[in-house]
Amino acid sequence: METRSSKTRRSLASRTNECQGTMWAPTSPPAGSSSPSQPTWKSSLYSSLAYSEAFHYSFAARPRRLTQLALAQRPEPQLLRLRPSSLRTQDISHLLTGVFRNLYSAEVIGDEVSASLIKARGSENERHEEFVDQLQQIRELYKQRLDEFEMLERHITQAQARAIAENERVMSQAGVQDLESLVRLPPVKSVSRWCIDSELLRKHHLISPEDYYTDTVPFHSAPKGISLPGCSKLTFSCEKRSVQKKELNKKLEDSCRKKLAEFEDELDHTVDSLTWNLTPKAKERTREPLKKASQPRNKNWMNHLRVPQRELDRLLLARMESRNHFLKNPRFFPPNTRYGGKSLVFPPKKPAPIGEFQSTEPEQSCADTPVFLAKPPIGFFTDYEIGPVYEMVIALQNTTTTSRYLRVLPPSTPYFALGLGMFPGKGGMVAPGMTCQYIVQFFPDCLGDFDDFILVETQSAHTLLIPLQARRPPPVLTLSPVLDCGYCLIGGVKMTRFICKNVGFSVGRFCIMPKTSWPPLSFKAIATVGFVEQPPFGILPSVFELAPGHAILVEVLFSPKSLGKAEQTFIIMCDNCQIKELVTIGIGQLIALDLIYISGEKSQPDPGELTDLTAQHFIRFEPENLRSTARKQLIIRNATHVELAFYWQIMKPNLQPLMPGETFSMDSIKCYPDKETAFSIMPRKGVLSPHTDHEFILSFSPHELRDFHSVLQMVLEEVPEPVSSEAESLGHSSYSVDDVIVLEIEVKGSVEPFQVLLEPYALIIPGENYIGINVKKAFKMWNNSKSPIRYLWGKISDCHIIEVEPGTGVIEPSEVGDFELNFTGGVPGPTSQDLLCEIEDSPSPVVLHIEAVFKGPALIINVSALQFGLLRLGQKATNSIQIRNVSQLPATWRMKESPVSLQERPEDVSPFDIEPSSGQLHSLGECRVDITLEALHCQHLETVLELEVENGAWSYLPVYAEVQKPHVYLQSSQVEVRNLYLGVPTKTTITLINGTLLPTQFHWGKLLGHQAEFCMVTVSPKHGLLGPSEECQLKLELTAHTQEELTHLALPCHVSGMKKPLVLGISGKPQGLQVAITISKESSDCSTEQWPGHPKELRLDFGSAVPLRTRVTRQLILTNRSPIRTRFSLKFEYFGSPQNSLSKKTSLPNMPPALLKTVRMQEHLAKREQLDFMESMLSHGKGAAFFPHFSQGMLGPYQQLCIDITGCANMWGEYWDNLICTVGDLLPEVIPVHMAAVGCPISSLRTTSYTIDQAQKEPAMRFGTQVSGGDTVTRTLRLNNSSPCDIRLDWETYVPEDKEDRLVELLVFYGPPFPLRDQAGNELVCPDTPEGGCLLWSPGPSSSSEFSHETDSSVEGSSSASNRVAQKLISVILQAHEGVPSGHLYCISPKQVVVPAGGSSTIYISFTPMVLSPEILHKVECTGYALGFMSLDSKVEREIPGKRHRLQDFAVGPLKLDLHSYVRPAQLSVELDYGGSMEFQCQASDLIPEQPCSGVLSELVTTHHLKLTNTTEIPHYFRLMVSRPFSVSQDGASQDHRAPGPGQKQECEEETASADKQLVLQAQENMLVNVSFSLSLELLSYQKLPADQTLPGVDIQQSASGEREMVFTQNLLLEYTNQTTQVVPLRAVVAVPELQLSTSWVDFGTCFVSQQRVREVYLMNLSGCRSYWTMLMGQQEPAKAAVAFRVSPNSGLLEARSANAPPTSIALQVFFTARSSELYESTMVVEGVLGEKSCTLRLRGQGSYDERYMLPHQP
Repeated sequence: METRSSKTRRSLASRTNECQGTMWAPTSPPAGSSSPSQPTWKSSLYSSLAYSEAFHYSFAARPRRLTQLALAQRPEPQLLRLRPSSLRTQDISHLLTGVFRNLYSAEVIGDEVSASLIKARGSENERHEEFVDQLQQIRELYKQRLDEFEMLERHITQAQARAIAENERVMSQAGVQDLESLVRLPPVKSVSRWCIDSELLRKHHLISPEDYYTDTVPFHSAPKGISLPGCSKLTFSCEKRSVQKKELNKKLEDSCRKKLAEFEDELDHTVDSLTWNLTPKAKERTREPLKKASQPRNKNWMNHLRVPQRELDRLLLARMESRNHFLKNPRFFPPNTRYGGKSLVFPPKKPAPIGEFQSTEPEQSCADTPVFLAKPPIGFFTDYEIGPVYEMVIALQNTTTTSRYLRVLPPSTPYFALGLGMFPGKGGMVAPGMTCQYIVQFFPDCLGDFDDFILVETQSAHTLLIPLQARRPPPVLTLSPVLDCGYCLIGGVKMTRFICKNVGFSVGRFCIMPKTSWPPLSFKAIATVGFVEQPPFGILPSVFELAPGHAILVEVLFSPKSLGKAEQTFIIMCDNCQIKELVTIGIGQLIALDLIYISGEKSQPDPGELTDLTAQHFIRFEPENLRSTARKQLIIRNATHVELAFYWQIMKPNLQPLMPGETFSMDSIKCYPDKETAFSIMPRKGVLSPHTDHEFILSFSPHELRDFHSVLQMVLEEVPEPVSSEAESLGHSSYSVDDVIVLEIEVKGSVEPFQVLLEPYALIIPGENYIGINVKKAFKMWNNSKSPIRYLWGKISDCHIIEVEPGTGVIEPSEVGDFELNFTGGVPGPTSQDLLCEIEDSPSPVVLHIEAVFKGPALIINVSALQFGLLRLGQKATNSIQIRNVSQLPATWRMKESPVSLQERPEDVSPFDIEPSSGQLHSLGECRVDITLEALHCQHLETVLELEVENGAWSYLPVYAEVQKPHVYLQSSQVEVRNLYLGVPTKTTITLINGTLLPTQFHWGKLLGHQAEFCMVTVSPKHGLLGPSEECQLKLELTAHTQEELTHLALPCHVSGMKKPLVLGISGKPQGLQVAITISKESSDCSTEQWPGHPKELRLDFGSAVPLRTRVTRQLILTNRSPIRTRFSLKFEYFGSPQNSLSKKTSLPNMPPALLKTVRMQEHLAKREQLDFMESMLSHGKGAAFFPHFSQGMLGPYQQLCIDITGCANMWGEYWDNLICTVGDLLPEVIPVHMAAVGCPISSLRTTSYTIDQAQKEPAMRFGTQVSGGDTVTRTLRLNNSSPCDIRLDWETYVPEDKEDRLVELLVFYGPPFPLRDQAGNELVCPDTPEGGCLLWSPGPSSSSEFSHETDSSVEGSSSASNRVAQKLISVILQAHEGVPSGHLYCISPKQVVVPAGGSSTIYISFTPMVLSPEILHKVECTGYALGFMSLDSKVEREIPGKRHRLQDFAVGPLKLDLHSYVRPAQLSVELDYGGSMEFQCQASDLIPEQPCSGVLSELVTTHHLKLTNTTEIPHYFRLMVSRPFSVSQDGASQDHRAPGPGQKQECEEETASADKQLVLQAQENMLVNVSFSLSLELLSYQKLPADQTLPGVDIQQSASGEREMVFTQNLLLEYTNQTTQVVPLRAVVAVPELQLSTSWVDFGTCFVSQQRVREVYLMNLSGCRSYWTMLMGQQEPAKAAVAFRVSPNSGLLEARSANAPPTSIALQVFFTARSSELYESTMVVEGVLGEKSCTLRLRGQGSYDERYMLPHQP
């Protein structure tokens, strides 16, 4: 790690104490990882560009929230980090830096930025203010902990200082000797425990001295005496082996003298160097003991030379040396020696005298004094990133008094580089005190720690080691190493979130992967955006980045598949190449619920009782009353450790009787919710806590009087379905959840009504009580229910007053309540009342039945009814009645007629007079009342007199009377006789009524009136007797003998007892014969009616567009609207048909009778019969005919006769005729007849195939599919004329055209549009004769506009030719645009033809295929049509005035022939057998056989097959044409494939590249064509041609990798007989060898003469073709007989280069032997036998006789 200041270290320590998390430090790399300095096999994967892109996408796809500080720009952009130099490093920081730039390399929030943010707070952004608040709190906490840490550090430092001072004081008192310094043990006991505040340490959770000292603290310190430390005391063994101090001092003296003498003679000394432990913990300077630089080789002379002799020799040597004594250059002496200069840093120290006490530290040796000092002493890099290059300057200062040379060895790892040194002077010498500078470059390829060193070699024996270190503060995560997901159901999914916060000081990027995937083969495969899965766990995100202080939620998905604990290990890797294991644990469980307690008694079903098939528990409630509630407590235990969401549902039970041992089927289980249940459970839904007992209250609240039976089902929501092992092994596992029923409880409860008993249940008050008197009665009410009842008695106060006391209250179970009834009668008479008592929560009330009789005053009448009998009108009658009071109460009464009777009559005043009408009777009193009736109206009187008694019962007295007078009348005094016809008797009915109860006589008189003589009337019966109120029906018969309207007729009737007779008026209108003529279409409701005497237009129209040879039927309806029988007849004037047309029968064909009865034959015979009928109708040759199916007959009374009239035509035109209809004596009716026939009588079909009901469309003339530009095709067509006229046809051919801008055509003709022409086509001029002269053209007015110029002269002649129509010279026709005339595609000959009547003519239709453009590859439809314009040359046939008129030319619809064909280009389907294209792949080396010694082939032919298929319906004639180096052959085609030709001969000609024979390929056939490519040396020579001389179709291509190819392109032409061609592209790719030398020149430099030198040159083949090469030596300069240069080998074979592989190569050894001291130059050329481009190698060498150029170990 990076070396920090004390404040930084304290900050890091406080952070570490605050959050114990994952520390990304390189101190302890885990197994499987390696340090950045050790190359690993993953570096190539991490440093690849593909991985960089994948990592970019994986990190960029995860959005991040950055604060304003994170988005703030740095003053300078960070440099990109270089790729790691090692291919096996794990460093990926350069990738992250290249992708995220400053986002990855941004600094953390420092003190200055934090202070600025806190000082400048006050933003309107709430999130920013919240962030600043949190930052301020963190900073305050950080400062507080820093202060506490500094206080603790200060206290510990002071305690250590006090302890050291105390130790020194004790040591000074003890007088520690020199020997003790060598032992290095504690001289005295430590007193630090007494200097440190233990309470303060424990308060801050630090280790105090009491934690590791076991001895007890004394109460008082012991007196101090002089004592030696324990370490200085000698042990027993030490005393035995120890030497006396004097002897030891003597030995030390002798050894020092010897060493001083040796130091004077030694020339090589070493300087202590700083040694560095490469681990981060070893950072201490070590000192090595002094050693000799070198030792004498032979030590035996010291053993043979005596001491005196030795001293003498030394004296002689000193004298000899004194003679040559002079001042030497200290540079040539070892540094820090007597003559090697002194150190400028460490002054020399004099050796202390050897005494009793010596210094505790050894004297510094002069050899340990450094020569050069490094500034800084350690190359330290921090806060580095991947990509940038970091530099630092290390200065080496000469610390001696002598100028020195030095050599710096560069670092050994690729992460550090050393630049050239910068010296203060020339020659690389550093003067005393001067410095030389070296630039150290650092290339980090990851964010890990790096260690290296630089060695500086000087004249000193010790090398100077300068450590190089790179440390970067690692990110620290608070993510626990064990992620516990808890419990989850099997098959379910549980998401657990963990907060992962970076509490370190650097940004880190992390990737999580399964441990099984570590180390990954490809980081791209594991750096995913979504979950990283290791079943049954998944972690999201798999890749994330955390800045310091930022946090992220790590989501762990746990989906167990099995029961029990699941544990998986993931690897989380940081971008500083450090990894750590994350262990995810979870426990899979199944659902386990137990019903452990049910309150109350245990319920069991009764024997034979039906229970639910699937319920696990049974609970029965005791019978309850309505609206009462019974409860039971249920305790359900959740035995799992998972929260379970549940809800209860109440279902209807599944009841099914089962035999013992019988099991139910799941099909019988039905689930229907019980919506009328009385059970409920609380809580209804919720969550079952893990492993907890839950209490539920089951309630039974019946609301109906019946038994309740339900099943309570506990349903767990969204319970996952466990995946079976079979489905999981097949890979069909999918996460699915469903609601699961885990507990079913069957509950039953019965309901019983409230048991309320009234005692007595009915109160009957005996006797009759007078109204207004209060009657009291006592009764009781028992509550026999199981629950208290709350009652409420009702009241009755409408007529009677009934109350119960008390009116409301509560009766406990099995208790009785006493009540008192108060009954006050208000209306006399018996009464029966039901008093209701409402019981709370009871569906029906309790009824108390009460019966009582009340009475008031009572009056009676002595008679039951008052009869007045039959009265005459105006008569009066009086009767008397007696009224008696039979009660003990006085009664007030009043008598009158009932108002209801008055309203029924209706009368306002009663006809009765009552005296007295009112009064008062005392108890048991009596009075008389007189009633008088006056008969004012004739009526039957039935009324009622009312006797009203106050507070008593009323009495009613019926009254009867009859008042009448005699009265007879007619029901209708006027009779209108309808449907009266001349001479036809007509009957009607009249009614005579007796209006009284008296019998009455009547008789009829004679008919009166001035029209009575023209009529005869008879009444039956003529006289009779009418009984009381009798109605008599009489028959009246009237016969009129005139058609005048009857208005003055009267018939009298005399009645006895009446003063005036009754008169019956008779009227009517006699009618004559009435026949209606109606014409209607067949199957139509529209009609035209004609009434005789009412003239109205009547027209028989068969239509204006009647197709030829089609029957059109109309109906003529004769309706006799009178009862008169008469005759009728029908007749046509001109176009009538013979009456025997229907009588002609069609002869049956000669075939078996069974065949004649078939449906098809019957239909054919019916059509044949209709054709024969039309031929019989049109046999008169007029072109049209009308035929009535009934021409005459009788028309009965009121008869309606429908007569079918048929019209048909076999020639177009408009026809007129008259139908004469004669009925009885009525005037004949002339009905105009009209029919317009349309259609063409000319057809190519036979007349027997004509349809009956519709016109037959001409079939289209099809010419099939023809080749573009082919020969003309001709068809013959026979035209049949079925009309009685000769018809001339003028043919025109058209091509359809559909243009929006052309809708109509304006045609202008001078003279007739289609004049007569001769066979040569010249127009004929003939005289205009009525019979057969020149044609006069008369187009219809509907489709054309005519302009005519009439001649001034007129010709008088006979009556038939006196009025000639002026000839029209100029005609203008406007018609719809459908096509354009075209004669080049279709043509008809002859263009003018006359088809005789009933005969036929022949025409010829030809089709000339058009030539299609080469761009059209599919067949083209050619449609057209020909119009035959019809004309009549005979004027009589054209028109008969008033009878017929026939149009011609453009005015009549022409005969249209549809023409259809297809033209397609001559094209064959080409199928290639080699990769879908005709491409030849060759290599130039194919010309060389396996044995190159046999020579090179002159030509090599490669053949591919080409399949030609004719997918059309027509044969194709064609030739195959191609030029060299391609050729074709048609060996696979049969003889019938070649087109026959006159004089065909087989000639033996030389094979050419093109097949010039014409071939034919029939429809739907194929042939095989061989296409060959000839490879020769001549083709290979084309690659040497210049670019401007390259032949067409030859292209030289060379790729970036050096491969060279020759591409030959040509087209294989298929030339058809219609001069069109089809192109098949041919392509041949020839790989040619491409040679290249690794260098173009070899310079041997200066070589010793006759000594051979060797250089290696590589010859490479860059192409995919083998190369046979040879080496040719050029002219040598100077030219001598002896060759100085040669190559081995000089020829050989180079294999082809494989795909995606480096070029193949061969090593060429070039030898150079100088023959003299001259400059040798030569050229060698590498040539290939296949025309490769030559490679030239220039050689150069210099000979010399100087032996310094001689190589060792060579002669």
